[in-house]
Formats: sequence, C-alpha cells, structure tokens
Amino acid sequence: MPGGFSANIEVPGTFSANIGHLKLLIASDHAGFKLKEFLISQLPVAQDVSLLDLGPSDEARVDYPDFSKKLCEALLSRKGDLGILICGSGQGMAMQANRFKGIRAALCWDLPSAQFSREHNDANVLCLGGRLIPDGYALEIARLWLKTPFAKGRHEERIKKFDQ
Repeated sequence: MPGGFSANIEVPGTFSANIGHLKLLIASDHAGFKLKEFLISQLPVAQDVSLLDLGPSDEARVDYPDFSKKLCEALLSRKGDLGILICGSGQGMAMQANRFKGIRAALCWDLPSAQFSREHNDANVLCLGGRLIPDGYALEIARLWLKTPFAKGRHEERIKKFDQ
C-alpha cells in the first residue's frame, strides 16, 4: 500500500450496514459522467442499493457546483441515505458539498481513505475523481465505503464539533 499503510480490508459483495436497503443519491459533472454511469450499472448488482441519478444526463459541459448542491439538498431533505459525487478530480465536488451544514463529504482515492472516511468521520457523501481513478477501482472504493459502518465511540464527539 502507498505510504506504508497496511490493513485487512475486505471489499463486500453485499450491503451489510445496519440501515438495511440503501437509498443512494449520485451526481456528477461532465468529467465524471462516464464513471457515474458505470457505478449506476454496477452498484445495484453488488449491493442492496436503489439509486437516484441526479444528473447530468449526458457529457455536455456543466458546472459541478450545481450538481453538488442538488445532491446535498436532496440528502439533507432525506431523499436518500448517502451520496456519491464525481467530477474530474473529486476535489471541487468535495469542497462545494462541505459548505452544507450536515454534509460530511470525503474525497477518496483508495480503499483506506474510503474506509476511514466512514469509520472515523461518518462521511455521508463520497467524492471521486472520474479522471483519476479507473472504473473498476472506483467500484471497489464505493463498495467498501458503502459497507463500512461508523465506529462511533470517541469519533462521535469529534463529529458533533463539525457543526458547532
């Protein structure tokens, strides 16, 4: 693993968090469109997941803040349980999403970053770089992220401080 990280990480075959069936929101910009479409085609097969695609509907140029806002507002109004945002690097989506109180968007690029963002930070939005992460590996990241429960304990007090 890069940086010397070593962990026993198992990528799930089925969704196993305690919330049962998962309602997942997903959106992208034009640079993340192909990866979004790939994940939409694969996640329901591998997980107990229903997906709500919040756009865009094609690869025409769009502005990522518009789609990040759309997903965050839908998530905060409980139209979904978790969200995935995809742009070229994932960074723009993460930066914009984290402007919303109650959103904990995590830019993830590998399995450890995905696992820790859920386990320690209770991330509710996964941000991916459509131009940086191969489709198959992005699917592994998303599966692990969806499976990983929040550890609670000492992490809960830290998360409460986010919105203070």
